[in-house]
Amino acid sequence: MTDDLKQTCLHNSHIELGAKMSPFAGFDMPIQYSGIIDEHNSVRNEVGVFDVSHMGEIFISGPDALKFVNHIFTNDVSVLQEGGILYGMMCYPDGGVVDDLLVYREFEADHFLLVVNASNIDKDYLWIREHSDGFNVVIDNQSDRWGQIAVQGPESEQTVVDLLGIEEVRDLSFYTFLDAEDEEGGRVIVSRTGYTGEDGFEIYASNANIEAMWRELVGDGVKPCGLGCRDTLRFEAGLPLYGDELSEEISPLMAGLGMFCKLDKEEFIGKEALETQKVCGVQKKLVGIELDDNAIPRAGYPVELEDGRQVGVVTTGYHSISLDRSLCFALVDSSFAALGTVLFVRIRKRVFGGKVIKKRFYQTNYKK
Repeated sequence: MTDDLKQTCLHNSHIELGAKMSPFAGFDMPIQYSGIIDEHNSVRNEVGVFDVSHMGEIFISGPDALKFVNHIFTNDVSVLQEGGILYGMMCYPDGGVVDDLLVYREFEADHFLLVVNASNIDKDYLWIREHSDGFNVVIDNQSDRWGQIAVQGPESEQTVVDLLGIEEVRDLSFYTFLDAEDEEGGRVIVSRTGYTGEDGFEIYASNANIEAMWRELVGDGVKPCGLGCRDTLRFEAGLPLYGDELSEEISPLMAGLGMFCKLDKEEFIGKEALETQKVCGVQKKLVGIELDDNAIPRAGYPVELEDGRQVGVVTTGYHSISLDRSLCFALVDSSFAALGTVLFVRIRKRVFGGKVIKKRFYQTNYKK
């Protein structure tokens, strides 16, 4: 581990549990404990817990908070009730993506929480501050003050109730959250969201409180899970990863996420570019591809036509653990993005045939 890598509040626990550690987004993070397949299946069939304390928490408040968040965010927070959450993006003026994030509308008037990707915390905070001129808001980056765990899987609700004693989670619907307190009166936020395709919860609290919750869960047999299976799970569920399926060069419309860009809003940064893309179309689109073979299509592999002409590139690919099929996301020329289109993935010196399918490979099991 290099000296400049950050550590989450659970770092020592990961070492004690024998986790395989690796740099991710500037942090020394656990990739796996018992193994990616074992951890993946635990989340699909039972329950698992992830350390996601590397994620960023940026709070925005003040008289212009709603107007300002709507200015920098593609979705429309004016429709959010208190305790509600929306997914969306912050975009550059040309439609490229600064980051994808969650916006929480807090129970206190004119207060919002933005949960951003770990690799983009500093960039996002700077971007938000740079575009706050003329708005009466307070921007508070509290990322270093919060720990976060994700409890995911069909048994997650019962686990949170039984082991952590947070019975109110039974009343949470998908993409809502509640406020609670720890024994010292510190704030605890619990949301019913997730990045796995399964029912689950994100729990935000002080670093010390997150450490205590982690010990309670893992000590009672809940399987700790690393970022390896977090990626295989989100991939099967058709969820994007910033830097792979979204980036400065890959707009929300190219990624098939136009539903999270409310072009009927009065304004937001990037709106004009996205409107143009919607009217004129985009040159490239993100698609799902299923291969006819068991070969594994990795990120960066070329996507070709039968004549060998390259028309795209794989962004994420696996032999799906849940589905036992070789699948990938790929960014391809729009002319070849229709469902059923035959495409080929070049894996080293061989090519493997496949066809375009829907990107949500796995039937998700969120609470309705």
